[in-house]
Amino acid sequence: MEKGLLIVVSGPSGAGKGTICKELLNRNKEITLSVSATTRKPRVGEKDGVNYHFIDEKTFEKMIENDEFLEYAKVYSNYYGTPKKFVLEKLNKGEDVLLEIDIQGALNVKKIYPDGVFIFILPPSMEELKKRIEKRGTETEESLQERFGSAYKEVEYVKQYDYAVVNDEVDSAVNKVESIIIAEKARVDRQKDIINKYKEV
Repeated sequence: MEKGLLIVVSGPSGAGKGTICKELLNRNKEITLSVSATTRKPRVGEKDGVNYHFIDEKTFEKMIENDEFLEYAKVYSNYYGTPKKFVLEKLNKGEDVLLEIDIQGALNVKKIYPDGVFIFILPPSMEELKKRIEKRGTETEESLQERFGSAYKEVEYVKQYDYAVVNDEVDSAVNKVESIIIAEKARVDRQKDIINKYKEV
C-alpha cells in the first residue's frame, strides 16, 4: 500500500491559509485535518479535539520527553504542537493528512518528514495583506505594524517550500492546491507498488 500524502500549508498571517484549508477539506472529504495540541485555554466556541487538543503543561512536557510531537513550539507562554502518532498512523494507512501550521513548525516537520508536500500561501501583494489584517479590526496600530513587519520577514521563507500559491481568489487558490496534490500523487517515487507491476516477470 502506498503511503498517504502529508500536505503542509503555511504562510504569513492574513494570507488566508485558514480559509483555503477549510475549503480544501470541504471539497475533499478523504483528506484528514491534523488537530494540534495546545496548553492554552479554549476560546469561546472552541471544542476539544476539533479546534485543538487542549491539554495541561505537565502533560505536554511529558509528550515532548516521549518524542510524541512532529513539531512543537512555545508561543507567548503556551505550547503548540503536532501529535506524531495520529499523523503517522493515517499516512501509513494510505490516508492524506493536512497540517495547517506556522512557518517555524512547517520547517521543523520538513526536517523530520521530507516526503511531505510543503505549500506556502502568499497574498496577492503586501498592500492587500495589510488591508486584510486591518479588516479584521482586532489589532491596535502598534500590533498591526508589528504583524505587518513579521509578515515581510515570513515571506522570505517561501524559498524553503516546494510550492507557492497566491491567494488572490479562494476558489482559484484551492484549485491550485488540488492540482499540486494530484501532481504529487502521480510522481514515480510515490507509486512504487504500481511501477513494480510493470517489471519483467
